[in-house]
Amino acid sequence: AFIERFNRTYRTEILDFYLFRTLNEAREITERWVSEYNCERPHESLNNMTPEEYRQHNHLAGISKNAWN
Repeated sequence: AFIERFNRTYRTEILDFYLFRTLNEAREITERWVSEYNCERPHESLNNMTPEEYRQHNHLAGISKNAWN
């Protein structure tokens, strides 16, 4: 399900939106989009947190759980 969602989002936000002139242009735009998708964009599967927020949240949750050990 994850990859289908990724592909659909990529198609609607990049492939259907841009008319690429060169393969390098397609790569550059795709790299920027993937970076945003993986680092800055909230994800429903992460309770609408960005991946970085989710990592920090889980790191802090792990610390508080382990504090009792």
